[in-house]
Amino acid sequence: MFQRIIDDVKASTGSAVRLSSLAAIAALALFIALSFVCAAAFIAVMDVYGVAPACLAGAAIFLFAGLTVIAIYAVQKRQAEARAAEQAKSTAHALLADPVMIATGIQIVRAIGVKRLLPILAVGGLALGLLAGRSQAGDQAPAE
Repeated sequence: MFQRIIDDVKASTGSAVRLSSLAAIAALALFIALSFVCAAAFIAVMDVYGVAPACLAGAAIFLFAGLTVIAIYAVQKRQAEARAAEQAKSTAHALLADPVMIATGIQIVRAIGVKRLLPILAVGGLALGLLAGRSQAGDQAPAE
């Protein structure tokens, strides 16, 4: 039984390593090809317009590519944060709607007692509020 699991792990690991190495080789080949295309475009622009305009044209193209990547990253980050917030919200709602959790909470209240539980909940709520305020303040950039 364990031998079969070990063989499956070995096979999947070997397959993953082979695919990763092929992907790395393909990425290296594409990088080299892109380098030659950029060099050829630079030389073509340099022959027609000169060295300075060729350098500026290359810089403009790579600046545009970099700004495009930054914009795509920002959009994906916002979408991931929205998904994470929605998932956390649904998880909290699912926990509160779970009858087993409600029954456990009632048993805890009965075991500890309401008079003892209120100060504990107050301190916990205060700590949660301070942590929430700290995380929101940490997300904002400091004013200079």
